[in-house]
Amino acid sequence: MRTLLLGWVLLALGSPLAGFADVSTPLEAPDGAVLLEVRGNIANVNTEVGADFDIDMLEGLPQHAFETSTPWTSGVSQYSGPLLRDVLELVGAKSDAIEVAALNGYVAEIPIKDFYDYDVILALKRNNQLIPIREFGPLWVLYPFDQDETLLSERVRFRAVWQVRRIDVL
Repeated sequence: MRTLLLGWVLLALGSPLAGFADVSTPLEAPDGAVLLEVRGNIANVNTEVGADFDIDMLEGLPQHAFETSTPWTSGVSQYSGPLLRDVLELVGAKSDAIEVAALNGYVAEIPIKDFYDYDVILALKRNNQLIPIREFGPLWVLYPFDQDETLLSERVRFRAVWQVRRIDVL
């Protein structure tokens, strides 16, 4: 009985030992077509293999917007969507890195630290319009390139995956 009581006290106090009680939270299931699959080392799921999101679920997350140019588009545009750190926190990601896979098979590994150093978004909209596939959509990992020129380095630039289909939490 003492051991059980001690366990509950440690859990309530946020002890490092509390991590052994890995409690997951089920997410709401998507109603529409799945735009994003999140797999891997996550705690909160809505399928047997991970977390799936439709457009309404992604738009239901807090939205963040910024204006930036990109190496692949002309001029400055406004992009908006949820912060990637918010998506990863929602699914209970437990890792230092993710792999982002595009519809065309391109895969980039991205350190999760990037999402706390910069306001990286999973862009859903460009200039308040959903981004079509032929214009880098429907989802685009987008860095605020114009806010910090170091983001245009080759190392970071290739992390800006467009036509995102899946995120694997490593």
